Amino acid sequence: MIRAFLIPILAIVGMLYAVVTVVKSSQPRPPALPVVMPPTSPFEQFIAGSGIIETASQNIALGTPVSGTVSKVAVTVGDHVKKGDVLFTIDTRELDSQLAVREADLATARASLKKLESMPRPEEVTPAEARVESARATYDDLKSQFQMLERVTDTRARSEEELSKRRFAMIAAEGRLEEAKAALALVKAGAWLPDLQVAKAQIATAEAGVNQIKTEIERRIIRAPIDCRVLQVNVRPGEFATAAALNTPLMLVGDVSKLHVRVDIDENDAWRAKSGAKAEAFLRGNRDVKTTLQFVRFEPYVIPKKSLTGDATERVDTRVLQMIFSFDPATLPVFVGQQMDVYIEADAVEPVRTADTASAK
Repeated sequence: MIRAFLIPILAIVGMLYAVVTVVKSSQPRPPALPVVMPPTSPFEQFIAGSGIIETASQNIALGTPVSGTVSKVAVTVGDHVKKGDVLFTIDTRELDSQLAVREADLATARASLKKLESMPRPEEVTPAEARVESARATYDDLKSQFQMLERVTDTRARSEEELSKRRFAMIAAEGRLEEAKAALALVKAGAWLPDLQVAKAQIATAEAGVNQIKTEIERRIIRAPIDCRVLQVNVRPGEFATAAALNTPLMLVGDVSKLHVRVDIDENDAWRAKSGAKAEAFLRGNRDVKTTLQFVRFEPYVIPKKSLTGDATERVDTRVLQMIFSFDPATLPVFVGQQMDVYIEADAVEPVRTADTASAK
């Protein structure tokens, strides 16, 4: 008897359970509350956009113009530096040795010019004058002997051969006297002008060589381009730095005296964006952290929107107009690179009147 009613009873219970389960599952679930309440626009008519914080100078990615091993990193993340301060240096030992050689060549060239410019030396003039006097004395003596022999009229007391020897000896002594005079004049004249010009040209060449090496050394000293703050340091002493465009820069700096917010405005709303418009920004994740923005400029070129994932090549299927706003970082505890929700005041959108609506009126 029990077995006859057991199966129908179980079937009825199963059916009731199925009906209850279907009814419960068909009821709409209550919407889940957001973890963080989204911000609301302070303006009645507005344009909304996503913004990212950047430095007033834009983020400056620094590299090296010459590949080499990093010998020194002079700063750490967060340091404030002045324009021209050393950030990091590339090894210059080979160039230092070349510079020493070039400087020695320059010193030699300058010494050669100084030697030429100091001519004549007093020690050289006195011997030259003495040689002139000696040559003059010899000439006067031989001339006197020739004249004495020439005055002898008795041919028995002199011979033509002796007279000729005295004449030729006098002429030779006169030539040596002129040679000594010319040598003295050459000594007193000092350096020859072309020699001076050659020496000066050698100095100019040596100076150019020194300056070339110094320039190569200076190129390996990476300095701050502006007064800025160090945002990232991605290089260490001993690492090899490549002179190329890197996805991760060796060092990232920027002017943080004022911060900018770069806001992407959808191209469909771009026509509503006005120069000088009021704007307010809310920190992503906390709508209570907000600040008023001051309009800076438009980026007057509509571009494909980049997704804010850090990948410079990733894009989404939207084009945006970028507006730049600024704010005082002292009024808002934020960091460069953070995202913000930005609301920009705009004019009301007039309804579009078509031909059908106009005829209906």
